[in-house]
Amino acid sequence: MSTLTPLRRPPRLAPGARVAVVAPSGPIPEERLAAGLDVLRGWGLDPVAAPHVLDRHGELGYLAGADADRAADLQRAWCDPAVDAVICARGGYGAQRMADALDWEAMRAAGPKVFVGFSDITTLHEAFAVRLGLVTLHGPMAAGADFVKSARAQEHLRATLFDPESVRTIRSDGTALVPGRARGVTLGGCLSLIAGGIGTPHTRDSARGGLLCLEDVGEETYRLDRYLTQLLRAGMLDGVAGLLLGSWAECDPYDTVRTLLVDRLGGLGVPVAEQFGFGHCDDALTLPFGVAAELDADAGTLTLDEPALS
Repeated sequence: MSTLTPLRRPPRLAPGARVAVVAPSGPIPEERLAAGLDVLRGWGLDPVAAPHVLDRHGELGYLAGADADRAADLQRAWCDPAVDAVICARGGYGAQRMADALDWEAMRAAGPKVFVGFSDITTLHEAFAVRLGLVTLHGPMAAGADFVKSARAQEHLRATLFDPESVRTIRSDGTALVPGRARGVTLGGCLSLIAGGIGTPHTRDSARGGLLCLEDVGEETYRLDRYLTQLLRAGMLDGVAGLLLGSWAECDPYDTVRTLLVDRLGGLGVPVAEQFGFGHCDDALTLPFGVAAELDADAGTLTLDEPALS
């Protein structure tokens, strides 16, 4: 298995940049979308909602419209030379269903752009890394309740987009589950999606040389155990350099989850930072995936070798 190497960084944004908002997964509350677009306009951006962003599937109400329409919105936005960034509206479920419908060769030819999302968008973070070789941003989404209500989440994403040098060291309130420092290339996302992607065409089968970032929401502890055990048995964690653990919102009490994390990850012999402040939590931090960085688990910091965006 090869060791992870840094990916290509897309250009940072400037005032006036056009940002497409797409819905690859679940349906979007119209009022939250409007509030998120207002935030983006307040940053001096030109946000444009994709044609199907407010669709709802006629039979499967957990999807934001038909798979083909969600894929077409993302591909059209990415291949539009007037669009500088694509920000997902929310997660939920559905990205796995549309990932194979994208024309990855056409998207690669369109050149590098900023891509932002988290949760179900983990599937697309992996696909963008594998098929496009691009750094992406694991961060708040345009119609997410956490984004429209949290000034801290907004500010950290805004700084990452416009002034990435200012957030080259990402500081959390977290502590060390396993102490130490480690260097590697960042990757990861929602644990259940990382586990569910193993064996699929657009997901890496190894985090060797990586700083693997994991979080999840609404999962019972035995399910988290299953996902982590799947990563271990599949060899995904062989050679991993370190781990950053984010939020476990709407899961069991953290003491219970922590016991599992120690049981499954404590024996890897690598630094592990816990409660790092990304994912399904208030004031979520934006983490770039695909960049070389140093984790200091004791200090709760991730220091990027280069700014997330060029």
